[in-house]
Amino acid sequence: MKTRDSLMRLKRFQVDDKRRQLAQIEAMIAEFNRMADELDDQIASEQERVGITDVSHFAYPTFAKAAATRRDNLRNSALELNGQYEKARDELSEAIEELKKFELLAERDLLRERSAQEMAEQDQLDEIAGRAQAR
Repeated sequence: MKTRDSLMRLKRFQVDDKRRQLAQIEAMIAEFNRMADELDDQIASEQERVGITDVSHFAYPTFAKAAATRRDNLRNSALELNGQYEKARDELSEAIEELKKFELLAERDLLRERSAQEMAEQDQLDEIAGRAQAR
């Protein structure tokens, strides 16, 4: 039983670890998207300030070009993280399924032990009752 308890603890740890990884990736995606949205606002503000929205215009602000590049990089990073997020979510599902299997096995073993204990107690009671009748 000690090995099963150790395995159960390990599986629970793995599930918790996968949940933490998933939460971290989700937070990173949200942060990248938030930063990209802020850059969008800054770009719009800069375009409004100078009055030029055409990126190919010779006087288009350098800051807006650089901010657009950073924004695009952030959006691409968020998209790449979405792939990692999907993979981490699948791994979490698998870890949860494995944990459930171990929990079901442990529950089944516990029921077997209780049944065996009840049968042993009933045998003892039957034996005591048989002795009482024999007297």
